Amino acid sequence: MTDAAANAPRPAPSPRVFFDRRELDQLLQLYGRMVAQGHWRDYAIDGLKDAAVFSVFRRTSEAPLYRIEKRPAQAARQGAWLVTAQGGLILKRGQDLSQVLKVFDRKRFAVVS
Repeated sequence: MTDAAANAPRPAPSPRVFFDRRELDQLLQLYGRMVAQGHWRDYAIDGLKDAAVFSVFRRTSEAPLYRIEKRPAQAARQGAWLVTAQGGLILKRGQDLSQVLKVFDRKRFAVVS
């Protein structure tokens, strides 16, 4: 490597979208509740260029059951938040995270014996 190449200015890394402390707290509270009920077992957090994604899994080796996404670029049009199911079906969109997370309060998550 030449000195000129080593001293050449590097482009700044692109900013990543991520969750703030309040949002992460809400997501982890939901996750804890669903783990306690036996529905979820693992999660992953991704900070991407255009979105922050909180994925939840039934088992670590599977595809995520749900993805809770924060997409600030879509805030004005469709809402910055969305919840997608495993097959890609969008369950809920909205501007407010707490409203979007209410999709998980439904009775379909009741344990059946």
